Amino acid sequence: MNDILTIVVDAYTGYTRYLLHEIATPSWHNYFWLLIGISMLVWTLEIVVPWRKGQPIIRRDFWLDGWYMFFNFFVFSLVAYAAVSDVVVYLIRSGVTSVTGVTSFEWIDVRGLPGWGQLAILFLARDFIQWNIHRLLHASPRLWEFHKVHHSVEQMGFAAHLRFHWMETVVYRTIEYLPLAFFGFGLQDFFAVHIFALAIGHLNHANIALPIGPLKYIFNTPQMHIWHHAKEQPHGRKSVNYGLTLSIWDWMFGHAYMPKNGRDIPLGFEGDAAYPHSFWSQMKAPFKR
Repeated sequence: MNDILTIVVDAYTGYTRYLLHEIATPSWHNYFWLLIGISMLVWTLEIVVPWRKGQPIIRRDFWLDGWYMFFNFFVFSLVAYAAVSDVVVYLIRSGVTSVTGVTSFEWIDVRGLPGWGQLAILFLARDFIQWNIHRLLHASPRLWEFHKVHHSVEQMGFAAHLRFHWMETVVYRTIEYLPLAFFGFGLQDFFAVHIFALAIGHLNHANIALPIGPLKYIFNTPQMHIWHHAKEQPHGRKSVNYGLTLSIWDWMFGHAYMPKNGRDIPLGFEGDAAYPHSFWSQMKAPFKR
């Protein structure tokens, strides 16, 4: 019990120091300011070369999505996630060690590979795991209630990328923890891959067009991802185009769908007219019967 208490205290104090340091010291290695920089860059593209030219620069729910962006990446960790996740990791590792005697999860040693090879493996493994988790969010009626927050977006823009319920963070990190732990990646690897995925995710939700030719079979684009948010999905499908950064998994497993230019298609889900529009209402909605 003392070990857990120490973990909780260290998590809160450590994350508080980290967040204050991030805000106070702008740099290219600083996640707080990188998030702002990437967001401003993609927003500039939306203003200069908008795909939907009639959509306002300050679109519907722009400020709500901006708050989600900082809540999910900074406030939520400060309030609970950092401490809870550290405790869960401690319990998982302790439980596995006590039952199996295994003290290290690094069963696949990639540290002998060149740096670019380690990054490539991490990127592919993480994206494939997250693609499957994304499909699960649509397939499970219970998890779909949380994922509805993300699909309540009515006008697409870069910040819509990070409009999601905090429970999604819990689901993604819980499921992907063990598979990625097997490789023994370092924190610097995760940071680099996460920043790249963040930039692509911003672009995929932005009000811009990215005609990338044959590369559309590898990377996700706004033209492809808009169909994932379409209000009307193909008959018999929960959804389509589940890719986060890569589109390759959708093309490989038959979930790719782009029947025409989807620039002006209605977004949302069936019954979204009655869905709440405020942050706290959306946070509470999935827990209501």
